[in-house]
Amino acid sequence: MARGSRYKVPFRRRREGKTNYYLRRKLVISGLPRLVVRKSLKHTIAQIVIAKPEGDYTLVSAHTQELVRDYGWKGYTGNVPAAYLVGLLVGLKALKKGIKKAILDIGLHRPSKGCRVFAALKGAVDAGLEVPHGEGIFYEKSIRGEHIAEYASLLLSQDPERYQRQFSQYIKRGLRPEDLPKHFEEVKEQILQSFSEVVKSGS
Repeated sequence: MARGSRYKVPFRRRREGKTNYYLRRKLVISGLPRLVVRKSLKHTIAQIVIAKPEGDYTLVSAHTQELVRDYGWKGYTGNVPAAYLVGLLVGLKALKKGIKKAILDIGLHRPSKGCRVFAALKGAVDAGLEVPHGEGIFYEKSIRGEHIAEYASLLLSQDPERYQRQFSQYIKRGLRPEDLPKHFEEVKEQILQSFSEVVKSGS
């Protein structure tokens, strides 16, 4: 284990692969709150976080479970449309608290076009939150779930049994996967209506 007299033991979270301190430092010294987006297999969470000497402080937060509990989301909570709606929700919450700008913090997630992290970013930007980002990182069809609806329609016509198995959770919740884009728009509208004062002030 010895690496010589100049060897420095990396911070614990770096050793565990949880934090890239080089990137974190650049985000913190920007002086802007961080739009922190994290994902698991089944969920996406978005937070507006500021760094303090004693540690990070979360100002607002949104979780895909809120979509189900408060807005009647019937789709899968671990996909791109759900991530967008979580970003929209956290962006509106941030604006309601007077937070207008943030910088994206994706942690150790690999940035790839159309991924859930960028879907959440798109939601926050559409809410009115100013977050620096490059062009061409979003897939509009994926955000609305059109790719899922198209695949479901094709699968239903070719293999109904597999369709029933693969989309059993959608069907159990009372949502035909072919109707996901329409359902997405309905839930999006509910979220916007619940923050109507914020939306009107930003328009």
